[in-house]
Amino acid sequence: MNIQLVPLHYVYLAFIVLIIAIMVRRRDTTIICVAGIMTTGLLATETLNGSVSGIFSSFIYAAKELLSTIFIISIIVAMSRVLIRTGINEVMVTPLTRFIRSPQVAYWGIGFIMMIVSLFFWPSPAVALVGAVLLPVAVRVGLPPIGAAIAMNLFGHGIALSGDYIIQGAPKLTADAAGLPVTAVMTASIPLVIVMGTVSTVTAFWMLRKEMKSGSPVKLSDPISGEAVTVHPPLSDSAPISEEPAVQRQPMPPRLQKVFALIIPLLFLVDVILMFLLKLQGGDATALIGGTAVLILIAVSLAAHRHTGSEETTNYLIEGFQFGFKVFGPVIPIAAFFYLGDAAITELFNNPLPAGSHGIVNDLGVALAGLVPLNNTVGAITMTVTGAVTGMDGSGFSGISLVGSIASMFAGSADSAPVLTALGQVAAIWVGGGTLIPWALIPAAAICGVSPFELARRNLKPVLLGLTVTTIVAIFLI
Repeated sequence: MNIQLVPLHYVYLAFIVLIIAIMVRRRDTTIICVAGIMTTGLLATETLNGSVSGIFSSFIYAAKELLSTIFIISIIVAMSRVLIRTGINEVMVTPLTRFIRSPQVAYWGIGFIMMIVSLFFWPSPAVALVGAVLLPVAVRVGLPPIGAAIAMNLFGHGIALSGDYIIQGAPKLTADAAGLPVTAVMTASIPLVIVMGTVSTVTAFWMLRKEMKSGSPVKLSDPISGEAVTVHPPLSDSAPISEEPAVQRQPMPPRLQKVFALIIPLLFLVDVILMFLLKLQGGDATALIGGTAVLILIAVSLAAHRHTGSEETTNYLIEGFQFGFKVFGPVIPIAAFFYLGDAAITELFNNPLPAGSHGIVNDLGVALAGLVPLNNTVGAITMTVTGAVTGMDGSGFSGISLVGSIASMFAGSADSAPVLTALGQVAAIWVGGGTLIPWALIPAAAICGVSPFELARRNLKPVLLGLTVTTIVAIFLI
């Protein structure tokens, strides 16, 4: 199949290479993405006003595509805030502390609990939900704070976020960019996430084994109340980083806390059951989780704040949306550029491509396949490296649209496309989502009282080994 490449194709490819180069240097890519949109628009419309207007139009297009993901994250964060302030999160997790009797159990226990909570709440809120309660218990039985931070990072920001099987924000971004169904990417990612998670967490555990011993008591600061909590083993590694102001608690009767602590997990369990029974996936599954979270937020707010419950519900939602748009704000310009590589170019600029074109990225993929002898090994290694590079900005999400686009270029067949897309997604999230980039590690580092740079250093070998093994597995799966 012959594809006619025009200057628009080459300019778009040049900006992709430039964006990757800027990411390698750990610089922000927003301005260069805007420049790419403007240049693409200028070539597509051959008018300056069309080019300038295309910047805003592409932002709107990207925002529409990302809106459901932004909303679900914002709502989940809003709900988690009210659970933290009312103490319901402590009641929910406290029964599990009776099973933590050794540092080994603490490491794996914190990890698996963090993974489960992160699947529903996403890792950043889950760090507060899990770490505030389990950290003192874990340190008391001999797990150093750096070990708790590693467990929360690898299981939450690594395993849970790279798969993202409940909220489905990550697979939606990569699947849309690759032109694949979300379910195809999610299915392909399962063995890769399992391999990556197993290798990295076991390696990190093995490296921690000498530090799992008790020592003299020290004091940690409770991230919610700000009060000192006495624990026995000494803090390891660097001194705690500066803490954020303590969150004020909202009193709630213990009996009511227990009722909500029982009902909330049951509601989400019902959601999961309904997803399987009704075959709800993608946007439908996200809508079910989001609607449930809103109802929980309203119920807890009314019960905790009573007469001011309505106003406080709005305040919690404002906090949630502030968080959501702060996280996804840098993503929108980047996504806007990469959406131009697919359907957006036709919708925004009135089909400037030659007849028979299937989008800029698809055209480049066809042309590349005809020029370069691609194979499974080259494709898998390329996707891992690309995903890791895009994660260097510390977001994890800002570059996975690029990952999906490049996966469609390197896919030699319909069967290999989901695997390559999932591999790039796993690499991008593990590197940039909060396991290797220091400025992305602050939530877990802060709650555990360790340096984010030390945490990144400790995660480096396990994550790199995991990526290597996962890439090898992907080669055999293609």
